[in-house]
Amino acid sequence: MTPSRPIPSSTYRLQLRPDGFTLEDARGIVDYLDDLGVTHAYLSPVLAATEGSTHGYDVVDPTAVSPALGGRPALEALAAELHARGMGAVVDIVPNHVGVDDPRQNQWWWDVLTAGRDSEYAAFFDIDWAEDNGADGKIALPVLGSEEDAAELTIDRSGAAPLLAYYDHRFPIAEGTDGDDAQAVHDAQAYRLVSWKAGLVGYRRFFSVNGLAGLRQEDFDVFTASHVEIASWMKDGLVDGIRVDHPDGLADPAGYLTELRELMGPDRWLVVEKILARGEPLDESLPVDGTTGYDALADLGGVFVDPAGAGALSDLSRARTGFSGDPTWLHESELELKRSVAQGDLAPEVRRLTRAIIRESRSDVPFEDVREAVVALVSHMPYYRSDYAPLAGTVPRVLGAILATNPALEAGSNAVATALVIGDESAVRFEQVCGAVTAKGVEDCLFYRATRLISLQEVGGDPADFGVAPAQFHLANADRAARWPAAMTTLSTHDTKRGEDVRARIGVLSQTPELWARCIADWELLVPSPDGATGLFLWQNIFGVWPADGVVTDELRSRIHAYAEKAIREAGLRTGWNDVDDTFEASVHQWVDSITRGSVADSLTLLVTRLDPHGRSDALGQKLLHLVGPGIPDVYQGTELWDDSLVDPDNRRPVDYTVRRHLLSGTTSTAATTDPAAKFHVVRTALRLRRERSASFVGGTYAPVQATGSASTHVLGFSRGPELDDPDVLALATRHSLTLAAESQDPHQGWGTTSVVLPPGQWRDRLTESVYTGESTAAELFRALPVALLVRENAGEQDR
Repeated sequence: MTPSRPIPSSTYRLQLRPDGFTLEDARGIVDYLDDLGVTHAYLSPVLAATEGSTHGYDVVDPTAVSPALGGRPALEALAAELHARGMGAVVDIVPNHVGVDDPRQNQWWWDVLTAGRDSEYAAFFDIDWAEDNGADGKIALPVLGSEEDAAELTIDRSGAAPLLAYYDHRFPIAEGTDGDDAQAVHDAQAYRLVSWKAGLVGYRRFFSVNGLAGLRQEDFDVFTASHVEIASWMKDGLVDGIRVDHPDGLADPAGYLTELRELMGPDRWLVVEKILARGEPLDESLPVDGTTGYDALADLGGVFVDPAGAGALSDLSRARTGFSGDPTWLHESELELKRSVAQGDLAPEVRRLTRAIIRESRSDVPFEDVREAVVALVSHMPYYRSDYAPLAGTVPRVLGAILATNPALEAGSNAVATALVIGDESAVRFEQVCGAVTAKGVEDCLFYRATRLISLQEVGGDPADFGVAPAQFHLANADRAARWPAAMTTLSTHDTKRGEDVRARIGVLSQTPELWARCIADWELLVPSPDGATGLFLWQNIFGVWPADGVVTDELRSRIHAYAEKAIREAGLRTGWNDVDDTFEASVHQWVDSITRGSVADSLTLLVTRLDPHGRSDALGQKLLHLVGPGIPDVYQGTELWDDSLVDPDNRRPVDYTVRRHLLSGTTSTAATTDPAAKFHVVRTALRLRRERSASFVGGTYAPVQATGSASTHVLGFSRGPELDDPDVLALATRHSLTLAAESQDPHQGWGTTSVVLPPGQWRDRLTESVYTGESTAAELFRALPVALLVRENAGEQDR
């Protein structure tokens, strides 16, 4: 059923930043987005963030549009420009937390630090005021290098009011507590500065980020105060849709979304950054249009991975690292890492949860026994949180499985179960901790350790699932078309570990694992990596971004170095963010230099030259199926051209729109998959088609298209249209092109007798302008490009 709300046909994500791309800059490319076929500009957070923030997720004033981005007038001008063209604006909002790294920039937080529980904003934050919180009931702020650093405190009297100073940090001094002894002044405040190594944090954080403090959106006064600017956007008609960042961190996501929907009204698009585990359904009772699309990303990328390569790549991983990366190892590693996170980075949250459980269960079970049961339970939870309707029964099932293998946890588990049944705070904190443990243990650690095929290691994905079968792909798409036709779908975001084209190229290794293993063996003889796991992980990333012409610029070399450093710290095997091993990191950087400047570079270039066309074939395939498939496709900034981005902040680099505007005015070549304009042509053509025939897409039907003949398994396609028995759009893509080429040396690209029987009518490929009827051979359909976008002639409105 077609949704009654006006929604986007497509979105284009723009990463705003005060140092290079403001709201005014966004207004300057609206005409380009319109010509590209986009209907809605999708903006990163626009509320006032920490000074110099290049991402906007550290909001310090939710009541105002960021002056650094142009302020409210610039947002109004952008909205007016979009609406004048029949387009719209979607804005990313951050309800879960605000930035507190520099308390002076956050008025609410500064007031709480000044007045403590007497502050009018004390209830805005999820603060641990308990006397047994480890800081004598004060707000523990983990900023000191060590407890001895308290001696380094001074009083800064350079401004209008005295401030407590610790190097560059400044904190308020409550009225009547000033004096000459900095330590005595500190002891009189509502907060206590503690070592970041002490494991004490006096407030709920975003995961383990001390500079982001959680808001209590479950309090309607907090919701109202933190959404005053957002409410004005709705009242004034500036914004047409909202993307909600990390709702799972809230005390009551469903309740929050209900309030937000009421604020927005029924006619605006609302999607949530809900990370679904593989196979986890989105709760259909939520008043949203869907998720932000990581579930779709896993399907779109996975269907181009060859499952036949799993065994050989597992063997390679085992030989190089000592572990296979197979489902058993991944499951065991996930449990181990989640347990480590619960006992380490997130120990303050687990400790606070444990205290709540003991209090609400009125249990006399020792603290350590209850905490051990909590750690076991949150480590085994398969979802970010389990209090959504479709997941009912998850906690008792998981707890039962734990006790079946570890009965010694029974006493602690009884306390946990009692608190979750009769308590309030315990149940809320349990769900919040589960999501944080999963994010830090899996996405931020395991996905930097597993080495079998790293293109599968993406948010919302499961590297244990080595590829997605076409039948599985079609069923998932059909379900999305029926249940969530207006959900966002994506291939790249600011949170993806690698850009879509990099993942596509790495995925080709699944089709030639033996060649990859031989290359690794040769390269390791010439330039041995610092250790097997680090090497095998980084080899794949370097292969993914290596230029086809072999020219490694200083910029690319610098980006690889920055990525390598982040990756090895996230992995935490030999170094880490809080415990840097300078010697090991230096060896990794030396190794990277030996690759990018040495003889191995020539070998890498030869391999990339051979495999890059197949990576681009898969990249075009997943892009077309994404843009024409069910849901609302988002194009991440710049990815209408080939993109070699790695993880944040690499994927937030400025985009050169001059090059892209030039392509709009020129004749797009489709002569070769590797043509720089090929991807642009596919994106523009598909987006314009969606806008032209909207009824065929959002709310439209979906059906698989099957090929016949000798290479039929290498064709992946589906039809879209207003009616199931009367489709007017067909999307076709080549799958496993490297294997296809190896299977046959005939002049028809290996297609042999493969053909597709088209529905009645005359069909024009919008990408090549070729016309087809009846049974058409794959060799003809894919002669110019590895994809085809067929549209039935004389159906629907003409392009604008």
